[in-house]
Amino acid sequence: MPEGDSVYRLRRRLEAATLGARVRDGELRSGNAAGRSLAGVRIDGYDTHGKHLLTRFDDGSTLHTHLRMQGSWTITRAGRSLPAAVRETARVRLRLDDGREMWGLDLPVVELVPTVLESRAIGHLGPDPLRDDWDAAEAARRLSIRPDRPFVAALLDQTAVAGLGNLWVNELAFLRGIHPFAPIGMTDLEALVALAARCLRISATVPGMYQVTTGDRRRGSSHWVAGRAGRPCLRCGTRVSVRDEVQNDPEQRRTWWCPRCQPLPGTADVGTSG
Repeated sequence: MPEGDSVYRLRRRLEAATLGARVRDGELRSGNAAGRSLAGVRIDGYDTHGKHLLTRFDDGSTLHTHLRMQGSWTITRAGRSLPAAVRETARVRLRLDDGREMWGLDLPVVELVPTVLESRAIGHLGPDPLRDDWDAAEAARRLSIRPDRPFVAALLDQTAVAGLGNLWVNELAFLRGIHPFAPIGMTDLEALVALAARCLRISATVPGMYQVTTGDRRRGSSHWVAGRAGRPCLRCGTRVSVRDEVQNDPEQRRTWWCPRCQPLPGTADVGTSG
């Protein structure tokens, strides 16, 4: 699933390619305004909050989209077209004044809202380290409300901190030396929030460092635990464990950890190593 840094980088690419462009023709194909023509509007700006992308038009409306697991945006050159099977997944189509086309493909969330009412779409989200209004103290406060909540579940909750997905949550647990299912209150929340913000910003803005958590960009060495089930921990050599899903997680994301570097105090480690 795209995380906050993924969507931030997408925003920057779309800004560089389309900011200020006028839409010659195009439409929304799903969501609350399905069938609405967007012909004539100009793209005035982009913004992100967590994993949510906001495309603002000069008519006072905002297109709110979310990629979730499968969505994507692509731009085709003038005179070029997408394969028919791909076009069928389009939820947004915008032909720009220079002939290029923007396609929002397989987007599970497509919502047109008045720009002044964007909070209706994203107001529930917690502070985002990639926004100018980032509030570290508020993020730590929200995480502290339920100190007994499992680490991974607390950080995946977008109403506490926006933008952290499964990869970052697993890597942050390792970097803090805490078992992913230990209570979030067992770690220093201010230090955790500061680390999360620093990691996400580096990933989003530093060339070559996208989702590199170890500092080593070589294939198979860029993550401490995520995706490394059964492989030796890069720090101590212990086999990395995995659990198939986060507790109470409808998306059933996997969780990885090193039993030696991230012991669960007071209980036996029951993760699998396959």
